[in-house]
Amino acid sequence: MLKVVAIIGLSCVFFLLLLFRSDIPSEEINQKYATAQSHFVEVDGINVHVRIMGEGEPIFLLHGSFSSLHTWDAWQQALSPYFLTISLDFPGHGLTGPDELKRYSITDYSQLVLRLAEKLNLSQYHLAGNSMGGNVAMQVASTRPDQVISLNLIDAAGAPQPKKNKDGQKVKPSEAWIFNVAKNPVFSSVLLKCTPKFLFGMNMREVYADPDKVTDEAITRYYELMLRDGNRQATLDRLGAPRESRVDFDRLTMPTLILWGKSDSWISVSQGELLQEAIKDSKLIVFENAGHVPMEEIPDESLAKYLSFLGVEVRVGTDVKDMLVVR
Repeated sequence: MLKVVAIIGLSCVFFLLLLFRSDIPSEEINQKYATAQSHFVEVDGINVHVRIMGEGEPIFLLHGSFSSLHTWDAWQQALSPYFLTISLDFPGHGLTGPDELKRYSITDYSQLVLRLAEKLNLSQYHLAGNSMGGNVAMQVASTRPDQVISLNLIDAAGAPQPKKNKDGQKVKPSEAWIFNVAKNPVFSSVLLKCTPKFLFGMNMREVYADPDKVTDEAITRYYELMLRDGNRQATLDRLGAPRESRVDFDRLTMPTLILWGKSDSWISVSQGELLQEAIKDSKLIVFENAGHVPMEEIPDESLAKYLSFLGVEVRVGTDVKDMLVVR
């Protein structure tokens, strides 16, 4: 019995050694993933990675948890001929990296967006946010509704939750399994140094309605950006911190478009319906062929709906680059 236990223990150690991955230095990761449009803007002591493209009315593009500004690649490319687009990596994500003061809450991120807008001398702007970024967008709009021209929420977190369901039972917010794993102290300690790449492939196939659309290039990018020096620890710090959302839905009076993937397994479409009920005169559009990240999975179709909402006439070609736009 002792031999069997010893063999199993040694096998586990050997397996973890195979999964061990050291952090990737920021200089190396910047060289690979920064673009000609990348800027590092100092905001309250944090060098925020920002990608600025185009000109015209400004649009902030806010990514979700575990993601980066690259989630907006297709949208930003197509929007930039007609709008000033600003995407950014939140602290603990992408090329921005960790914050020494561990400011990772929704409130912290919303204040960062407001300060960044101030730095860029933008007094008014549109907001588009996916998942966690949608929650941030709502809090920004709730804090400064006078600055927000319009709101676009894509499979957004932060919908108001009913205290009880139809059967009178207390409602427990559901979470994707990866969030629960990362919050577990034992597994989180392992994930801090032993981060398997296949886990990212599993996650991406889970958030897409059509897993065949997930590319090896996208998996590698998500994986390597998480390995950026300090991002894994920042992720654990962020997930371990108390949740807080300070959205006053009565203050969200700006035009609001809600986009949702029907096959979203992370945040169900019922959350989009709750948002539509909470935000007066908002419009909900559900995509039959998308999951949690429609702007990645179906960029042409989702962007066409957003541009139409912004008052832009659109004809969609076979590729987002072929999109014909008439203002």
